[in-house]
Amino acid sequence: MSKTKLIINRNGSIKIEGDFEIMDQEGNVYGLQGRAALGLCRCGLSSNKPFCDGAHRSTFEHDSKAFDLPPMKTN
Repeated sequence: MSKTKLIINRNGSIKIEGDFEIMDQEGNVYGLQGRAALGLCRCGLSSNKPFCDGAHRSTFEHDSKAFDLPPMKTN
């Protein structure tokens, strides 16, 4: 089984690749019709949420650069 990857695209979607399933908050699975890669909306403008439809193209800007999170709190 391949490792699932999430790629944060510059000025765009979150691309998900690999072996995955996507569920709503009630645990219902989206029918992905065999797709092994797709884009998830992160701008909030898609008419096909949670999936990206390209609506962000002229209005959403975020230059994604990887960084390390601080250590997890252990309380």
